[in-house]
Parts: sequence; C-alpha cells; structure tokens
Amino acid sequence: MPRFSVIVPAYKVQAYLHECLESVLSQSFADLELIAVDDRSPDACGEIIDEFAARDARVRAVHLPENVGLGQARNAGLERATGDYLLFLDSDDTLTPDALRAIADRVKETGEPDVLVYDYASTYWSGRTVRNQFAAQLTEEGTAPFRLEDRPGLLRVLMVAWNKAYRREFVEGVGLTFPPGYYEDTPWTYPALMAAETLATLDRVCVHYRQRRRGNILSTTSRGHFDVFEQYDRVFAFVEQRPELAHWRPVLFRRMVDHLSTVFTKRDRLPRDSRAEFLRRARAHYRRYRTPGVPVPLRSRLRHTLVHFGVHRTYRVLQASMTVRRRTHKAAAKLARGLRAAVLQAHYRVQLRLPLRADRAVFAAYWGRGHSCNPGALEAAFRTFAPQVRTAWIARPEHRSAVPPGPRHVRPGTAAYWTALARSKYLVNNVNFDRRLVKRPGQVFVQTQHGTPLKHMGLDLQERPAAARDMDFGELLRGVDKWDYVLSANRHTTLTWERVYPGRYETLEYGYPRNDVFQRATSADVARLREALGIPRDTVAVLYAPTHRDYRRVQRSHLDLERVLRRLGPRFVILARAHYWQEAPAGRPVPGVIDVTDHPSVESLCLASDALITDYSSLMFDYAGLDRPIVIHADDWEAYEAARGTYFDLRACPPGAVARSEDELIDIFATGHWRGSRSAQLRAAFRERFCPYDDGRAAERVVRRVVLGETRLPPVVPLAERRPAPSAAASAAMPAGRPALAHVPPPAGPVSPVTDRS
Repeated sequence: MPRFSVIVPAYKVQAYLHECLESVLSQSFADLELIAVDDRSPDACGEIIDEFAARDARVRAVHLPENVGLGQARNAGLERATGDYLLFLDSDDTLTPDALRAIADRVKETGEPDVLVYDYASTYWSGRTVRNQFAAQLTEEGTAPFRLEDRPGLLRVLMVAWNKAYRREFVEGVGLTFPPGYYEDTPWTYPALMAAETLATLDRVCVHYRQRRRGNILSTTSRGHFDVFEQYDRVFAFVEQRPELAHWRPVLFRRMVDHLSTVFTKRDRLPRDSRAEFLRRARAHYRRYRTPGVPVPLRSRLRHTLVHFGVHRTYRVLQASMTVRRRTHKAAAKLARGLRAAVLQAHYRVQLRLPLRADRAVFAAYWGRGHSCNPGALEAAFRTFAPQVRTAWIARPEHRSAVPPGPRHVRPGTAAYWTALARSKYLVNNVNFDRRLVKRPGQVFVQTQHGTPLKHMGLDLQERPAAARDMDFGELLRGVDKWDYVLSANRHTTLTWERVYPGRYETLEYGYPRNDVFQRATSADVARLREALGIPRDTVAVLYAPTHRDYRRVQRSHLDLERVLRRLGPRFVILARAHYWQEAPAGRPVPGVIDVTDHPSVESLCLASDALITDYSSLMFDYAGLDRPIVIHADDWEAYEAARGTYFDLRACPPGAVARSEDELIDIFATGHWRGSRSAQLRAAFRERFCPYDDGRAAERVVRRVVLGETRLPPVVPLAERRPAPSAAASAAMPAGRPALAHVPPPAGPVSPVTDRS
C-alpha cells in the first residue's frame, strides 16, 4: 500500500500534462501511486498517460468511456486509490520539488491528521510567481493537530481540493465524493474541513497553480456557472444532516454570498442574457439560507446588498462612480508628481549656481539603501580622519533605521537631496547617483564599486544581451565621465574596471574599505553579533549568499535548505541571505534557517558566521579576507557562464571546496572537507590573488589621499602578519565519533592564472 495516491484528471491539457506528471514522478519521496485519468480527452492526453504508465510502474492509467467532467473524473481516480493519503493535482499544475517529502514529514509529525492543508503559488505565463496571499493562515505554530473551530481562518485559503492531503479512511468514512458540474470543489472542501476531527497545516508551497492565458474553465462564458447554486445546496444539505455542524451556517452563508457576487461581477463568466436570471436565483438563495445576525465586513456590504436586493443596475452605477473617482485621483496624483518634479529641478538649478561647500560630503549605497558597503565604511572614516567634513547619507525612508548617528539623513528626491548633490564637494557612491546629476568643477566623485568582478560588467555586457537587458551604454559612459576616483581591491579588479568603464578617473588600488572591519573586529565582537542574530552556542553558523541569475526570469533558491539541515543535523544553522533583487532563499520559515536578507550589514553576517556557501557572488572575494572556509555551489556554472560571462573559471581556482550538486555540498560538510587542509590551501592561494590590500586600513588610505591630499600613505600589512577576527567555531573541538577532517581533491585540470578574457 503506497503512502500517497496522487489523482490527476486530464482533459484538453496535452501541452501541460507531461510537466504535471513528471513533477509527481520526480519527487524525492517515491512511495506513491499516480492515478492519471483520461476524461475522454480529444487531444493526446490519453497517449501521454499511456507513455508514462509504460515507463513507470507507479502510474495507473484510467481511460473513461465518455467525458464526465473534472469532479466525476476525480471520483474515478478515488475508486482505484489505495494510498494512505489522497492528493489531487490538476493536470496543468505541478508539484514543487520535494513537496511530497515535506508533506510526508508533516503528516508523521502531526500524528496522521484527517486533512493536511499546504500552500500554493500562482505561476503566470510571464514567469512571475506569486504566493497565496493568505499564507499566514498556514503557520505551523501552535497546537497540531487541531479542529477547524481552533483555526477558522483556514476558510480564507482558496477552497479547492488540490491544496490538501486527505486521509483515505477519513474520506471513505465521511462519504466524500465530487459532484458533477462547475465549482465541484465547493461541496468537497467545506465538508472535509468541517467534518475533520484533526487538521494540520504545512507552511510550504507544494503546488504551482498555473494561471493560463486561455482555456481555464472558470474564465469561459457559459451557463455552467449556474452550477454554483446546486453546489451550495449540497454544502448546506451536508450541514443539515449533521446537527453538530450547525454553528458553521453563518460562516457558510457569508462565504456563499461572497462567491455568488464574485461570479456575477466577473464580466467574462455569465452570458449577457442570463445575468438577470442569475441574480434572481442568487437572491432566492440569499433568502433560503440567510442566518439572522451574521456580521458582514464593511468591504463586503455592497456585494451583499447586490445579492440581497438584486439591484444590479444600482450596483453598476456605484461601481462606475468609484471607477471615475479612482481614475480622477490617479490623474491628479500624476499631475502633482509632475509639478513637484519641475519645482525640485528648478530648485536644483538654483543650488548649482551657489558656491560649493568644501566641508560637505554626501554618501549613498545600493540605490538608497541603508548605511553599508564601501560608502558606509568611508563615511565613518571621514568622521574619524577628516572630522572637519560634515557628512550626509542618502537613504529611502524604509532604510532610515540603518543609518547610524553621525551623518545627516537625506531622503531621495527631496529639496535637501538636490541641495546636497549640488553643494557638497565630495560625492561617494557604490553605484551612480541620479542621472540628472550635474558634475560641477571642484566636486570630487569617489566611485567605490561593490565587489571584485567574477561576472562580466560594464561594456563587456554589450555581447551579453540576457544580462544587459535594456542597458543604455551611452548613459553608462556619461556616468563614468563623472567619476574622479575608482576603488579597487586587487590588480584583477583594476585591469577590469579600466577596460569596461573607460574614463579619466584615477584608480585607488587600496583594498575595499568595507573589509576593514574583518581585521579590526575581536572575538567579543563576533560573540555579540552571534547573540544578536540568535545563533545558538556551540553551533556552526554557515552564511548562504547566492547571487542573481540573469538567465532566469524567476529567481529561485538552488538549495533546499531544509533538506541540507536535515542531513547535517542540529549542530549547523544557516544564515540565509538573498541577493538584494530577490526574496529570501528559504522562501518560508525553516527550523535552523535564520533569514538575514534584510540585515543592514553583510559584513556583520560574515563576522558572525563560521563558513560561507555561495555560488558566484562577489562576496567570496571579501570573505576570503577573513580566512574562513568557503564552499562553492556551482551546479549551473555552464548556464551562468553562457548567459552572463565570467572573467575566469572559478572551478579552476576556487577559494575552497567546489560542489556540483546539493548532495555533493552536503557530503562536503558531513565529512569535514569544508575546513580540511586542501580547502585551506585553495583559500590561501585565493587570498594572495584577491586580498593583497585588505589589511584593515583601506578606508584610512582613501581619506588621506582624497580629502587630506597626502601621498605618503600607511603601508600595507603583509598577508602573513594579518590577524582577521577569529571564527567562533574555529577552535571548537569536534564531537566524539566524528570523522577526522578529510582532504578535498583538487579541481580537475590545471589551475589557471586569473586573466581577463575578451
């Protein structure tokens, strides 16, 4: 008897069926049967199902003699199901990787509940993925299992059959089946949730719900939408047969009215000549099932009035007036923004005619984010080594809390912002300022950049359209012409910047100021940071920081962090930090994973961690200065290199062990290779190439050269004499019974020097 029976009815979905079935059969949890029901589909669905059945014994092909519709096709699958739990999947949707394993684990953890509710995400033809807006109802906190009375908010989650797993014995005991017609999920899901003695939730996206441009049944204009009335008749009949469920009538009534009004107001559902008839029947259902004293939320009162009185013309008038009001407000807001922009530009032109302030400097990083990166370290150095210069920091309001005391906070797009750009002598940024910036004679622009380049940058992207997108290279060079100084951390970076950002600036090969803290921090600082982040004592904290993929429209994590931690055990925790263009790598709360995506200082995260996992992020070059273990997860190197282009083959000269798959990565940590002697050798060679100047005094050298005009600068501390902040786990003894640290075999092929490639 399999653990799961996954039932997939198919009708006119030949373009999507292969992907759907493959998503089930490729699950890491293999104890399943896949019951694929061909609902007499006129296309190739039946043939596709037979092909899958021929190659995999877990597939049971069912061919119906005539087309019976989605509900009856599911019933045909139910009759043949033998699994402990039943799952339904529409044939144009897919299971997410490892979904069944997560469901199996949660079912076992919560004591075999009658129904387990899990999450889904809508996927669009454009590649955009949007998680269910009521995902908060699926929190795993609190008692589990529970009854619907304990968590009535579950009724706000989409009432469909395919976002739940049902214990088969429970379904048979209650006598649940699907009715014919549209909206067949309604008389299945409400009774299932209300009758269940035990419910549990799984806060994980297990289904990708495809939003098709055309072909969705509920988006077609048809009298079939009248079936919604009979479906609610079945729901209320179920409640009437079970007096213990009578207290759910008010909730069901309110949900029914909301549903009926939604069907009526969707213009693409009802034929025009049937709309009045639909509203009459809706009014009759309102009166039949009305429960006195039911509170109606303010946002739903207009719709309830529509159904109660059948005043569709009045409703249309009110709706039209609200649309006019909304459009008028939008037009007025657009006009106000235009006037404000014109006034600010006039203000800026006036400020440009006033004298420069030699004692002012303005800083920014990452398009208005908080006090961070090289500009953040330089701003602090300005206050230390050039206190006569008053500093200001440009940050959007949501990042204001990340600006420390000292610099004046300036909000982008305000009069103060344009004044600062016009009057400050020193302009410091790791990207460019507003393109309307006029570089005045006497102003000094320090372009700090924000990393050592592995991927192609600047003019090299002209041959990489997937990465360049709509980059305006002329505008790029006009920005470069405003730079006076560009910071560099090593010779490779210097040669790259001067070629891909050609200009008249002077390169300051002094190291990156943001890395100074790695040489200055103490063990006490590391302990304080770990405590603030909630890292348990005597654990190994691994910072996971993946980079952006230009070849993917939709970004996703390349690691299943939950699985990685499950394999490594409780001794490890993961600090998960997404690229600033992405969402959190874990995607949802996972025990042992601390989401640090919004933490204002990546340098603090580096100090708090004991090792780094990354793919192709430039963070590896900075982290190497800490002399702590680095593991490269290069599972898609060929695709990344083809789309973005790289300046050298990272696999040939990595900063540590290289994993080409998730299993290899787990093995590297489980066996101790991640901090073995071979990894240390690779890291030492990497540091020598890319960290020659990161000795803790880079910011001081920049300020002394740019602001104070000094030419005799602090000498660079040799690598052998540097003492970066020690890792919290560096000297921790291995637990008894753990294998000794093993060696990582060297990468295949010779180790090539780092050179630029055209």
